[in-house]
Amino acid sequence: MGRIVLVGAGMGAMATAARLAVAGHRVTVYERSATYGGAVDRFERDGFVFDTGPGLLHLPAVYRDLFVKTGKESLERSVTLDQVDPASRHLFADGTDVRLPNASRAGSVAALDAALGAGAGERWAAFLGRARDAWDRTRRPLLEEPLRADPRPLGRDPYPAVRQRRLLRGARQAATVAEIGAWELGDPRLAALLDGCALSYGLDPRHAPASAAVLPYLEQTFGSWYVRGGMRELARAVYERCLARKVEFVFGAEVTRIVEKDGVAAGVELADGTLVPADAVVAGVAAGRLAARDLD
Repeated sequence: MGRIVLVGAGMGAMATAARLAVAGHRVTVYERSATYGGAVDRFERDGFVFDTGPGLLHLPAVYRDLFVKTGKESLERSVTLDQVDPASRHLFADGTDVRLPNASRAGSVAALDAALGAGAGERWAAFLGRARDAWDRTRRPLLEEPLRADPRPLGRDPYPAVRQRRLLRGARQAATVAEIGAWELGDPRLAALLDGCALSYGLDPRHAPASAAVLPYLEQTFGSWYVRGGMRELARAVYERCLARKVEFVFGAEVTRIVEKDGVAAGVELADGTLVPADAVVAGVAAGRLAARDLD
């Protein structure tokens, strides 16, 4: 098996490192900061502890699968998960107040009908039905199977948006989350609810692709979970799983360049000039940062 270098110690990179180590590879993670977890960090002051990244877990099955595939201990033996109920509370400019229950489609329909008027819940449910179709189209090829050699089938946005006839421009489908809200939901408060969900993930609804409409479907289908002690506890559990699988971490080590030989990645160069040879390199940092730091 090979020597593999991972760039970055975020959640995705650590999950990758654990799986590669279980497959028999020698894995070393280089992280420019002093700790693991990436955005899943914490801030402590005067005896209080705050998550600095996401506060809730919306798809625990991903981590349950990781822990099953990388060892005999389950996720729940490493962290405690509590369901959040209600899952969210929404206050609108007109004073409307709606609380959505956790992982209950019928409960959400009833809550929206009661707060926004009859029919609002059904419009939301119809939208979630189309979002479910997008999830069904993307779940297996993006999350459960190796990426295909031919990526073209994944090039189209899978959200089956309702077609709208635009003046002098013929019919077209919603291309962004904001357009879905404006065209399909029929109530600016429902549209604001959808926009707010996108914003909570750091996405601008005016530019986020229509497929991001799958996010509220995932939340209302699989639930919202609080990791007791904060999300940093989940990062700790994944980090400790990596250590148990003999993954090596080097902190305070910034990768400035991926070394290439004969068109293949052959290692990395650190900020201090150190060259680290490798049989393969996995970049666990955002693509934009790769371009900005000229890693190619």
